[in-house]
Amino acid sequence: MAVPPQMRALLHAVNALLRKRRYHAALAMLKGFRNGAVYGAKIRGPHALVMTFLFRSCSLREKLRAILQATYTHSRNLAFFVFTYKGLCALQAHAQGETYQVHSFLAAFFGGLLVFGANNNINSQISMYLLSRALFALCRLGVEKGYIPEPRWDPFPLFTGLLWGLVLWLFEYHQPTLHPSLQSSMTYLYQDSNVWHDISDFLLYNKSLPSK
Repeated sequence: MAVPPQMRALLHAVNALLRKRRYHAALAMLKGFRNGAVYGAKIRGPHALVMTFLFRSCSLREKLRAILQATYTHSRNLAFFVFTYKGLCALQAHAQGETYQVHSFLAAFFGGLLVFGANNNINSQISMYLLSRALFALCRLGVEKGYIPEPRWDPFPLFTGLLWGLVLWLFEYHQPTLHPSLQSSMTYLYQDSNVWHDISDFLLYNKSLPSK
């Protein structure tokens, strides 16, 4: 099917605009917004689907609404954060005539305050995910720069042992301090497995089905 001349002309004009270097910063913000929205939906959609159907007891309509709401919130927040971050980085570079490492930190700091500052489940999960990755990265950077002596043996087994010991202690004795989603997962694994009545809720189901 032939493309109409008007459409070809429009596509040519758009492509020419996209190649202009003078608009690169603004266009990068728009593409960052697009990529943030798509990535947020891809990450949150499957996670919300699995967690909702595994751990929420409500009607199908309520489950679908919860999945869509969580996916929309994650996608929107990530899109606006990327847009804000890239915009603030561009503004700082334009104001100072050069790019400095501190620009990245400041742009992300203010973007995080503006976009992820609300204390809700989704923002909390994203921040905790980033915290673990950032701590790992800082340790590696410390070794790379010589601030931390390079270990002579693999510290990961000790790290993971301490981590699991800490989280199970918190779950058993200070459960309300943990994130609700982690509480739900650990309740299923460590508390629900202590209770059964017969073969049905021992092997087939986690909990016995309600009698009619």
